[in-house]
Amino acid sequence: MKKPNILMTRIDNRLVHGQVGVAWVNSLNANLIIVADDEAANDPIQQTLMSMTAELARVGIRFFSIEKTIETVWKASPRQKIYIVVRDPQSARRLVDGGVPIEKLNVGNMHYSEGKVVHQESHVYVDDKDLEDFEAMKAKGVSVFIQILPGDRIYNI
Repeated sequence: MKKPNILMTRIDNRLVHGQVGVAWVNSLNANLIIVADDEAANDPIQQTLMSMTAELARVGIRFFSIEKTIETVWKASPRQKIYIVVRDPQSARRLVDGGVPIEKLNVGNMHYSEGKVVHQESHVYVDDKDLEDFEAMKAKGVSVFIQILPGDRIYNI
């Protein structure tokens, strides 16, 4: 099987919104967003809202569970320039552990919740499990970094 053309994967607990659908898609020159999220894959309302953003950006969008992404991404056409979006580090790690060839993992929006602390000065909130997942992916050769918008400061993790 030919390696899929995955430009970047992003963790963003909001999944697809303006930053993802416009700024990042344009910066990467992506033509397909894959939302790899078990909940969104089964929620037509979320899909409708995210599809509107993708339509504005003039890119295709697919909604797959994590497992379906692992199974399906290898069938991608070489013409597809893929931008994968996941909700959290655990989902990204499941993709990496499942064999999805992710080289760059952009950590975007991870909001505060109980037990999470800000990572550096980036406004990304993490806990020990998140950091463990980042380290596991880095050990598999994934470049993990925080960058909210293209052009913003990059914080290597």
